[in-house]
Formats: sequence, structure tokens, C-alpha cells
Amino acid sequence: MILSVINQKGGVGKTTTAVNTAAALAQWGHSTLLVDLDPQGNATSGCGINLGQIGGPTLYEALVAAQDKGQEILRPAIAPSAVEKLSVIGASSELAGSEVELADDSKRDGLRRILTPLKADYSFIVIDTPPSLSLLTVNSLVAADRLMIPVQCEYFALEGLGQLLRTLEKIRRFLNPNLSVMGLLRTMYDPRVALSAQVSAELEKHFPNLLFKTMIPRNVRLAEAPSFGRPIALHDKRSPGADAYRRLAVEVLARAGKEPSHSEKKSVKTS
Repeated sequence: MILSVINQKGGVGKTTTAVNTAAALAQWGHSTLLVDLDPQGNATSGCGINLGQIGGPTLYEALVAAQDKGQEILRPAIAPSAVEKLSVIGASSELAGSEVELADDSKRDGLRRILTPLKADYSFIVIDTPPSLSLLTVNSLVAADRLMIPVQCEYFALEGLGQLLRTLEKIRRFLNPNLSVMGLLRTMYDPRVALSAQVSAELEKHFPNLLFKTMIPRNVRLAEAPSFGRPIALHDKRSPGADAYRRLAVEVLARAGKEPSHSEKKSVKTS
């Protein structure tokens, strides 16, 4: 399954969610590939990946080549991470240049063409997208089977969500009829702040069937983990942030029709 983590609004915990959901899925025993489609490369550095030590074509070169060849060329660019069963395809700033080449692709399916040959090797391919509705983001929507949408529990959280869902409907109608939303994820939740509860209640009111039960809390250890180049599961596995992403991964597995490995099932705390 290809799961794209998307929100055109920045600062909502999108990259944090992509990195830590992918790491948690891997720790539950499912082979997972994290694809960093954001030219900022934060998911790449957040997993401690150094692109200079990886052989093969970059993601940018693979996307450009896909316009002509449409063949499997990304495999040499896959790097192992410090998390068992988690691999990463990293991004660099040159990825922003692919927007020019992608403009000529009316089907917007370059990413799908280079990721499809890899689906047989992984239970999940998780894509971290740019914080905008760019051509790269549209490519991720065309490539994806399901979507996860992080929503910040703060003011303006609902602003733009309706627009995003309308855009997804257009993608489904014209480019990817099989695309569906797996769920909305409440991020940066602080139970001490009334606004967090108010935003959460609004989301429950308008999207009761889409919301994940798990809410990602504001957590210092979770915020500092990227600076150490480690997912929260490695940085501080006992922190509230790590526990939240473990529980979220169980929900993702359930919605994908899969289960955690039995040997680790006891490590998840019930909410």
C-alpha cells in the first residue's frame, strides 16, 4: 500500500507524522519504505540519512527519467535506516527542479511509475509531501492508494481542509479513481489548552468517520528527535509521543486490513 501524508498547510506535523508512522509500522513487523518528496529533505535528515553516502540516482533524477523510460530505476537509491525493516528514499534541494519536467506530464504519474515496481517489496510505502499543492504533491496523490491528513489542533486548523478535500475529489475524478482518505490525524494536541479541545470537537463533529482515535500530543522529546536524526521510537521510546505513534500505527494497520506482529502487540498502551 502507498500511503501519502499530506496537508498543504505547513507546520502541522506532517513530516513528523510521516517519519514516525513509517518507523512505528516497521517496528510492528511490516517492511516499510519512507519516500521523502519534500525538497527540504526534513524526513531524510530526520532518519539520519546522508544522501552523499548513497549510490544510484536521486529521486529527482528518477522522476526526470520516468518521463522517458518509465522503468525501475530507484532501487539503488534506497537506504537502510537505524530502524529494522524501515528503508528510506531521501530528498535533496534539487528535487524542487523536477517541477519543470513534471509540468509536461499530463497524467501526473511519474512518481507512480517509479514506485509501483517497489510495492511488492514493502507492506507500506509512506510518502512525505511538500507543504503545498505543487506538482510534486499532485504526483504523490496520483501514486497513493490512501491518504493521511495531519490537522493541527490550533486556530485555522479547519481553514483549507475543505479546499484540500475538494482537490482530492478532483484527483479522484480525473487522475486516480482508487484514491481514498485513510484518516485525519489530530496533531500538537494539548489537553491543558481549551482551543485544542474545541478544534478536536469540531473535527469530531464534521468528520466522525475519518478521524483516527489517536491524537498526537505536544511533546518536547518528539520535537527534538529530528535534530538527533532519529525517529521518536529510537530517541525516547517511553515518551508520550512515541506511545502515540505506536498506537497510531496500530490504527493504520487495522484500516489497511493488517495486524501488528504478535510478539510486540503487548507494547502498545491502550488509550
